[in-house]
Amino acid sequence: MPGSKEIRGKIKSVQNTRKITKAMEMVAASKMRKAQERMRSGRPYSEKIRAICANLSHATPEFVHPFMAMHKQESKTVGLIVVTTDKGLCGGLNTNLLRMLLGRLKEWESQGISVRVTAIGNKGFGFFSRMGAKVISHVTHLGDTPHLEQLIGPIKVQLDAFTAGELDAVYLASSQFINTMKQEAQVRRLLPLDDDRPERTDPNHDWDYVYEPGAEQVLSDLLTRYVESLIYQSVAENMACEQSARMVAMKSASDNAKKLIDELQLTYNKARQASITKELSEIVGGAAAV
Repeated sequence: MPGSKEIRGKIKSVQNTRKITKAMEMVAASKMRKAQERMRSGRPYSEKIRAICANLSHATPEFVHPFMAMHKQESKTVGLIVVTTDKGLCGGLNTNLLRMLLGRLKEWESQGISVRVTAIGNKGFGFFSRMGAKVISHVTHLGDTPHLEQLIGPIKVQLDAFTAGELDAVYLASSQFINTMKQEAQVRRLLPLDDDRPERTDPNHDWDYVYEPGAEQVLSDLLTRYVESLIYQSVAENMACEQSARMVAMKSASDNAKKLIDELQLTYNKARQASITKELSEIVGGAAAV
């Protein structure tokens, strides 16, 4: 059994660690509320522009935008936009997403499809850099508030490659916020829009549009904003997932530290009692010998 001094040192160390995890839990709880409000405030815009693009995709426009056109899969190359966190200590949030992507990458490799990656977040960028994937653009250190200006540059690399015919499809991988205790990793196809297009707001109505100044300019701007809004919303949801997962992880760490302190305290009391009993026995034995 370790000595009393050593046990006291361990108790002090765990207590200091518990203070840190408790503070991180409270900070994450505060940031989580702000991140959830930001995520929910962005949903109406995302849903509205999604409904407009749904009606456009079912209409018969005079101009077919490249984002809505199916490619012939001649290049055997796809783009992958991965949204992860910049920091760790958020449970299995990044691990679950990257594990899912690893399986998808092996599937594409078996089909002879190469992948070009855009990494949003330091964890994803580090992961794909270590595994030797082709990272064509990335953005890190987004802070606690996402800004579309920071995301447009890396995203445009993928959009331009798809428009030029270098990519057959573009996929978006991120974590979806379900509730505070649950976040789900998902991979969905971003481009082209035609195959996995959303349902119309009114399926029984055939939409027809008059474009001003022209269909090409209107659709180009609208569909670009549509793609950007989806990615921005994914980043906002991922930040809400990050703070929720970090709060839960830090709470679990604080609870485990408390249990460990109780166990160490019990061990310390046993060691101290054994030491006192030993000293009493020595005193009694010495007195009896005299």
